[in-house]
Amino acid sequence: MREYLKNTWLGIWTVLVGMKITFKHLFIPAVTIQYPDVKVPLPERVRNRLYVNMDDCIGCDQCARACPVNCITIETVKGLPTDDLGITSNGKKKALWVTKFDIDFAKCCYCQLCVFPCPTECIYMTDIYEFSEFKRNDLHYNFSTLSTDEGEEKKLNWEKFQAEKEAQKAAAAKQKAEKPAPEKKESTDKSKSAGE
Repeated sequence: MREYLKNTWLGIWTVLVGMKITFKHLFIPAVTIQYPDVKVPLPERVRNRLYVNMDDCIGCDQCARACPVNCITIETVKGLPTDDLGITSNGKKKALWVTKFDIDFAKCCYCQLCVFPCPTECIYMTDIYEFSEFKRNDLHYNFSTLSTDEGEEKKLNWEKFQAEKEAQKAAAAKQKAEKPAPEKKESTDKSKSAGE
């Protein structure tokens, strides 16, 4: 009987110890934040989602080289001399078309190492920290302003321009090679006549 009463008292005591916190919170104001509507203020240098301002991007590839997990993919094509690519907000003239600028946030470790080497400060961390997705492929963000067709068109235009330039160089080299040939022939004729 003694053991029974002891076990009953221990059961009641453990419930009272567990309910102590519950009773304490009955008389103090709630500290729960209604999350989607109310958000906690973020620290000053918080590391969140990256954003790329493509109007300022010059395609230098510094951010992709600084990334320790290789989550940034950049492809560029040189602009033709007739193309006006614009200037950045810092006043730097653009020379490259950025045909692809992808960031895979499934790989990103939010280290912010890609932000500091950017010469035009076009890539930076935003205050958005909630971007969970149901599919991993939805975490792959494309920041390029050019569509894939436009990017292919820019590549073809550059290749065509390079081919024309090479053809002009070859034609100039051929003309240059043809001009000295008659002079060599005359000098060989003179040397033959001098030898006789």
